[in-house]
Amino acid sequence: MNILFLCTGNSCRSLLSEAIFNHLAPPGWRAISAGSQPTGRLNPRALALLQHKGISTEGYYSKSWDALPVTPELVITVCGSAAGETCPAYLGPVLRAHWGVEDPSHVVGSEEEIEAAFEQAYRILRTRIEAFVAKPTLDQAELDRIGTLGEGC
Repeated sequence: MNILFLCTGNSCRSLLSEAIFNHLAPPGWRAISAGSQPTGRLNPRALALLQHKGISTEGYYSKSWDALPVTPELVITVCGSAAGETCPAYLGPVLRAHWGVEDPSHVVGSEEEIEAAFEQAYRILRTRIEAFVAKPTLDQAELDRIGTLGEGC
């Protein structure tokens, strides 16, 4: 099974999702990430957080959704619901779900507040991915339910 995690810049939330999923997924499952307007670089805080959690980031890079190496069975958007944020919609006959998470890279504040935002995004995404991996489903209602897990973390 191939899963595509989409976000606008493909530098933070979709990267976190790709790395967490590939870390937890059983053999034969693979996640990739992409963006509608990729930044061309990965967020250094996201990379450091993943490394701190013992999750490999080797081979990951910011890429466009126009040049995917595989055809996904499931596309999950992880962009948050902040006003005015562009959230790409993957076109094609594929199941889609929205697991919106606020972008921790936009948080302004103390070092502790910024780190807390990254930790929260990580916890939310990991909770959702763990739920999916524990009971993989391509049922739209269940995918939508999983997309609400971890809120309030």
